[in-house]
Amino acid sequence: MNSVFHPSDSRGHANHGWLNTYHSFSFASWHNPERMHFGALRVLNDDAVGRNAGFGTHPHENMEIVSIPLSGSLEHRDSMGNATVIREGDIQIMSAGNGIMHSEKNHSSAEEVHFLQIWVFPNERNLSPSYGQITTSREKQMNKLQCVVSPDGREGVQIHQRAWICMGHLSSGWRDNYAMHDEGQGLYVMVLDGEAVVGGQTLLRRDAIGIWDTQNVQIESRQNAHILAIEVPMQW
Repeated sequence: MNSVFHPSDSRGHANHGWLNTYHSFSFASWHNPERMHFGALRVLNDDAVGRNAGFGTHPHENMEIVSIPLSGSLEHRDSMGNATVIREGDIQIMSAGNGIMHSEKNHSSAEEVHFLQIWVFPNERNLSPSYGQITTSREKQMNKLQCVVSPDGREGVQIHQRAWICMGHLSSGWRDNYAMHDEGQGLYVMVLDGEAVVGGQTLLRRDAIGIWDTQNVQIESRQNAHILAIEVPMQW
């Protein structure tokens, strides 16, 4: 088993006033040659956007973009005609394919929106753009890792990659093994809140670990933990 530990305070950070953002991997003006990606996982941004602020219309291509609100409400519009507002419990994916335009803004004039944005390299280029969204709940994630993104879409929203994203609200003392879906896969785990031990490494709030060259990863919750687990191919 190989692993890489990313403590919370090792992430890139920028505060633009309207946007307070942390980057697990090189993004925008923050560049770390040792933090370019983890396998097919290219971006994991932890964003807080102020009232009525947001990202204006901009292009993407050949990227699978997953947005997961943690609090507040995020307004999304794109060139496919989608106009939605997503909130805590919603999981949104936009497959940029051969090119798409979209915007994201805080839907509220009263509170900031806090969300995770995840980019995964697709396993096929220049697909037709597509959009997917599901709604889940804390109850469905109590003491289990619920799959919210999968390659065939039978669990969660569909992604064009051999990638699975799971989330769980785990009580103190919960323990289980995460089984990789295939050889050559890696698992990137972030503790969103609380404390957990993953692959023998203690993780506190917003700490993360990437693990590969193993078929199973043991996860143990301590002090209750909100967990994000992203399985991706290490080569694609």
